[in-house]
Amino acid sequence: MKTVKKEGTRGGTTGSPTVVHCPVNFAGIGWMNVRALRRMGVDARLVVFNTHAAHPEADVDLGIPKGPSWRRQAAQFRALAKLLPTTDVFHFYFGLTLVPKRVQFPILRAARKKSVFHFVGSDIRGKSPEELAYGRLADAQIVGSYDAARWIPEAEVVPPGIDLSAIEPVAPLRGGPVRVAHAALSRRRKGTELIVAACEELGVELDVIENVRHDEVGPRLAHADIVVDQLNSGWYGLFAIEAMAYGKPVVGYIHEEAAARTADAYGVEVPIVRTTKKTLADDLRALVASGEERKTRGALGRAYVERVHDADKMADRLIDIYSRL
Repeated sequence: MKTVKKEGTRGGTTGSPTVVHCPVNFAGIGWMNVRALRRMGVDARLVVFNTHAAHPEADVDLGIPKGPSWRRQAAQFRALAKLLPTTDVFHFYFGLTLVPKRVQFPILRAARKKSVFHFVGSDIRGKSPEELAYGRLADAQIVGSYDAARWIPEAEVVPPGIDLSAIEPVAPLRGGPVRVAHAALSRRRKGTELIVAACEELGVELDVIENVRHDEVGPRLAHADIVVDQLNSGWYGLFAIEAMAYGKPVVGYIHEEAAARTADAYGVEVPIVRTTKKTLADDLRALVASGEERKTRGALGRAYVERVHDADKMADRLIDIYSRL
């Protein structure tokens, strides 16, 4: 068990729970939540099976070995035994637990510990209620959007947060052709080839961001004029959230019912420019032609993330959920 990184003051406020977020740091969501909880005075840690190049952040890297399952599970049970006495709430991500689910929850119940399943979207999208029934083993379930709530209607909705104090809106830094940025984490799921074709048709530059560390993404977003998110899933993720935080207009395919529920919940319209596979070139053309429209959309995006995706506000939501367990 290796300590990787610590940040902020731990120790918690009187009466606040000790929380372990684990066992993966998918898209950096766990680390962002832990840092925000610490700012609120909560004793929170991120413990992961293994760190990864794109998101190397964690408090503890368990270094779970590859090889036979018995070796992996032995390391996992040792980790649980060490964490159990000092942890009040286990906050699990991506449908994963520290040890196999069939024993994880009996152990937690016997030790009078609470638990949360936090789903990020791709781990539940398209699955049946039967496949997701295990989520009810935890004391609470969280999803990141009203779009994801279609799969687990009883879950609490806590949008992914970002540290807005670390991001200032950036106007385009140069003249020349309009530059479009796109993160091709999965070219098939994102519709990357269609985005490439649309940008070629319009004669604009395209910065395809893939296979880079997360800390390299921000500077490339800062140099973009327009950001295209995805054409398939029907909702947006952290890449689009960060783009909006930088004041960039974002284009993507959005499910309107989820957008309406989000607007009702937060009192602000989802500012992402709606598009489809068939209309992408035309929808981009309008933004490419108007610097004023790009500026307006960018400002709306920044205001939206300040209201909906501020990490400190999301930490308050998590604290509320913990208090009701």
